[in-house]
Amino acid sequence: MAKDKTMYKHAPSGFAMFVAYIGALVYFINHADGFWQVVAAFFQAIVWPGFVVYHVLERLMM
Repeated sequence: MAKDKTMYKHAPSGFAMFVAYIGALVYFINHADGFWQVVAAFFQAIVWPGFVVYHVLERLMM
């Protein structure tokens, strides 16, 4: 009985995205003052890459 081996090619980028999320979460939680700002920090950590791309493209006038 031979087992099939599955290779995951996107694992390194997934790890990098996870580390970036944790870093953003720590940053936003450190700047939070109350409970609801901590809750909002979880959502901010999810969407911050979109804002970065938007502002970079805005600066490049695209």
